Amino acid sequence: MTQEFEFTDELAELRTMVRDFCAEVSPESTVRETMITDSGSDSALWRRLAAELGVLGLAVPEAYGGEGAGLVYQAVVVEELGAALVCGPVLGTVCLAMPALAALSDAAVRADYLPALAKGERVATLAVPTHGGTFSPDRVTVTATPAENGWTLSGALAQVPDGTTADLLLVAARTGSGVALFAVEGDTEGVARTALSTLDLTRRQADIVLHDVAARRVADESECPSVCERALLVASALLAVEQVGGAQRMLDATVAHVRDRLQFGRPIGSFQAVKHRCADMLVSLEQARSVAYHAVWALEDGTDDARLAVSLARAVASESYLWISTSAIQLHGGLGFTWEGSPHLYFKRATTDALLLGTAGEHIEHVAARTVDLASAAD
Repeated sequence: MTQEFEFTDELAELRTMVRDFCAEVSPESTVRETMITDSGSDSALWRRLAAELGVLGLAVPEAYGGEGAGLVYQAVVVEELGAALVCGPVLGTVCLAMPALAALSDAAVRADYLPALAKGERVATLAVPTHGGTFSPDRVTVTATPAENGWTLSGALAQVPDGTTADLLLVAARTGSGVALFAVEGDTEGVARTALSTLDLTRRQADIVLHDVAARRVADESECPSVCERALLVASALLAVEQVGGAQRMLDATVAHVRDRLQFGRPIGSFQAVKHRCADMLVSLEQARSVAYHAVWALEDGTDDARLAVSLARAVASESYLWISTSAIQLHGGLGFTWEGSPHLYFKRATTDALLLGTAGEHIEHVAARTVDLASAAD
């Protein structure tokens, strides 16, 4: 029987610390100011998260500049960053690039890149093709060519998360004998980035074109698939937790609104239909929280099937966040539809999150297929 973790006092203290920090340095007014800048990211805030709180590398071993606290601790931080819609490379650096680098077998490569990321001195992203949230080597279009001092890469990368600000790009490219993973410095000659117009202004994406760009191979053809798959599993689990954070913030805001908003001389929260909707939002949220943290724990503890746990978490969390944010708009009434109101920010994040790293439908298909596989293996 799988043993689950518990939310310890230490985790509660971590949550409070990150929440208070975000409330102080990244309130909604700051988010709105940052999201319309060219980069859409607050680099100073990112460095402060590392320097003052030390929370960017909680899942990174101490030998590589992290805290070695584990993935559950990292998930608590990601949940609070998602609740505050912090404008920073959470998805690209914390969820994708750092897990990919941590999964590499080459200790020298890990030592070269992870410490700077954990300290907030640099940001990175993972640019690999996916299908339904899983690594899809057949869709790799970037080609790698041996060069005198390493390799050169050429090709196009579409919709790279945090691609506009990443100092380091981890790119899957096709060699003569398969697909390998390469590290590319963002300021290398031949790297061209085009910022995309995205629905969610708090999370930017970019199209990147590489033209004979110098690169370092960090995972060969035999290791690349497992490294990318591990990174995508971790990213999907952390994304589910982030969705829980946003949904919680919308539930809290909605309850506060219906408690204070008066209609016909009484708070609208006193009407039975509104009470029922809020109760349903809470049930949906708690279901999402349960499966999201179970997925994180499955990846850390290894006592449950990771693919099954992660896909279940993404399916439930995506549907929950989208429904809760939609309900928040409805229960906020006219305010919910205005630019000045906060619900639309979370609805846009919920909508884009539900499309990242596999849709709910695709993850449900993974759950079904994996369940059948496990049942057949047990016979």
